[in-house]
Amino acid sequence: QVQLVESGGGLVQPGGSLRLSCAASGTILSANAMGWYRQAPGKQRELVATATSNGRTNYGDSVKGRFTISRDNAKNTVYLQMNNLKPEDTAVYYCNGEISDFRTKLQYNYWGQGTPVTVSS
Repeated sequence: QVQLVESGGGLVQPGGSLRLSCAASGTILSANAMGWYRQAPGKQRELVATATSNGRTNYGDSVKGRFTISRDNAKNTVYLQMNNLKPEDTAVYYCNGEISDFRTKLQYNYWGQGTPVTVSS
């Protein structure tokens, strides 16, 4: 079984920074892609950033130049450094991973429970 656990969310003022972490654990064979999505109240879930195991990254247009995704493959952990935060960044941030379980040899799209980020003065 594989699970994802996020941490690092909280309340921050506009212009501030936060760093989110997501640790994958369990019977992991490989994690070819991991990333972050977010959902604000009354809105659709949207892409924030994704990263492959070899370092290729992709960002949503609204966060380019402000957020940076990174991975520690040895720890099966993905990070999201968020700088120059804006009120419109307020959302629940969810970790996502395309992860293969070594017991079943099957790949699934796993989701964490989410960590809330509130940007307000």
